Amino acid sequence: MRSLLGGALALLVLGGLGCRSRQVPGPVPPAPVSVSLVAVGDILMHEDVKRSATQDPRGFPALWADLVPLFQGADLAFGNLESPVAPTTGRPGVPFQFNAPATLPAALRASGFTVLATANNHAFDQGAKGVRETLERLRAERLVALGSGEDRAQAEATQILERQGIRVAFLGFTDLFNLDLNQRATEPWVRPLDLVSALQAVRAARGRAEMVVVSVHWGNEYQHLPTKRQRDIARALVEAGCDLLLGHHPHVLQPVEVLEAGGRKALVAYSLGNFISNQDRMYRADHFPVAEGDNRDGAALKVRFERRPEGGVALAEARVEPLWTENDWGSGAPRREIRVIRVAAAEARTREELDRLMDAVEGPKAQPDEAARRRAVLTTQERLRTLILRRRRVAETIGESFVSAK
Repeated sequence: MRSLLGGALALLVLGGLGCRSRQVPGPVPPAPVSVSLVAVGDILMHEDVKRSATQDPRGFPALWADLVPLFQGADLAFGNLESPVAPTTGRPGVPFQFNAPATLPAALRASGFTVLATANNHAFDQGAKGVRETLERLRAERLVALGSGEDRAQAEATQILERQGIRVAFLGFTDLFNLDLNQRATEPWVRPLDLVSALQAVRAARGRAEMVVVSVHWGNEYQHLPTKRQRDIARALVEAGCDLLLGHHPHVLQPVEVLEAGGRKALVAYSLGNFISNQDRMYRADHFPVAEGDNRDGAALKVRFERRPEGGVALAEARVEPLWTENDWGSGAPRREIRVIRVAAAEARTREELDRLMDAVEGPKAQPDEAARRRAVLTTQERLRTLILRRRRVAETIGESFVSAK
């Protein structure tokens, strides 16, 4: 009897232990469905920008190679194309009247761009024919154009793209024209920002998609703050259903902010500054006040929207990565080099390089000539100082809470 009881107790103990060991945590809920977008500002086709591309065997992608992984890693990548692409029907570009080479659209597509604003003050730089040729060339590379069309209906059409099963609606407007050639609805058209029709378009897009993105070319050049009118328009667009407003034109950065309406949080970037240009080419951090380099600051806005259980999407993440356009103007180098870089990564690399040059053992290995090494240290220190200043400047302008350290 004792042995039977002992065996039974042992079984109970073992059984209890076994039950505890077999306990399995509940199923991990699946990650929410989300869509990611990266947006940058003005793609300016200054002559030196084009020259820099032609002098590199890789062409235009070499000018922003640092950004290609970021663009290609996002579901959608946006930029403001501040130039016609009309080499056949247009004239060569001149100051303030741009024209991009035929190679640009394929380079943008290969770099990861998917959506381009074409409603801006330079849209008619090469006339109505230039608008048509630009659209044909973008279409051939499967690039989506916002706000211009071969007729008015096409310019005002809502572009809907689907990524990760989420339907995203895009609309484009310009508040500014250098030359307004909108005449007949059956001819090439660039969509002006008329608030009444813009609000109607956003409301209609809200009914066709889970997420609405609005591109607006607006604001005062070289001003770091939006006007009251812009803020009022942004509020009205958000209340109508806009989830993400991407602003451009001032050629400098302006704040990013979150607006709430109808239980939604929307993100407004008033100006994403220049992506690539030849502006402020003479700026050097050791010679000029920090503000003199503002046209070379840029921002890569990285956002993610998640699908909500009750339907629609919600803003889940918004970060800004500082960018800087390196420009060797005045260096006397045989080849023009203009490059957009990611500031945080460049700063980390520069710190490592400076540490190596200043190390008692590694420094002479990197540069045996003592005088040359001292010069290299000074040059690297100046580059590091420039990157630190630009990172801080971007954070102050955009808003510290949005600026990513990576």
